[in-house]
Amino acid sequence: MIPAREALERLREGNRRFVADERSHATDASRSHRGDLVNGQAPFAIILGCSDSRVPAEIVFDQGLGDLFVIRVAGNIVAPSQVGSVEFAAAKFGTRLVVVLGHSRCGAIEATLEQLRRPTAGDSRSLRSIVDRVRPSVEALLATDLRHDPDALIRDAVRANVRVSASQLRHGSELLETLIARDGLLVVGAEYSLESGTVEFFDGVPEGLAP
Repeated sequence: MIPAREALERLREGNRRFVADERSHATDASRSHRGDLVNGQAPFAIILGCSDSRVPAEIVFDQGLGDLFVIRVAGNIVAPSQVGSVEFAAAKFGTRLVVVLGHSRCGAIEATLEQLRRPTAGDSRSLRSIVDRVRPSVEALLATDLRHDPDALIRDAVRANVRVSASQLRHGSELLETLIARDGLLVVGAEYSLESGTVEFFDGVPEGLAP
């Protein structure tokens, strides 16, 4: 079992390689170990990320087969199925780091803000379910001066949504709460920059692990 602090540093190192376009030899070699993973896995981090095609966690963290347990959903929202997936990996594999990974210019966040500004009735029930889960984390921002600065609004909304999702994982599951209190499980929030390729960990990072 890899401790959360070590897992976080592995992700940071991997992202640094990705930004520098220096792919790890170990990551390349993981393809030849596909057969070794047939009978089991031991991912060192759980990533709850957005479904956006520009943010594949294994690539932006320069990791290989079997390294990450990745859950992807538009807007990196937390619904029962996502909580259950995190619980499964944390309990089954002993994974001790959970990362909620948002990203700049998130379409789900933009769609939610647009729906709040100009409500429409045309969206499907399933799409509305995503908007409804994002809404509580960003709605208050529209009552601030940020409403006059679209770029700043979306930046703050992305981070607000990540913080809420991370908090829901920390406090919305009895199993995860127990693992946090007793077994060193760590839930952190991060944002991937589409512009630079950099991942910044900004929520729930223990003192001494901040960049």
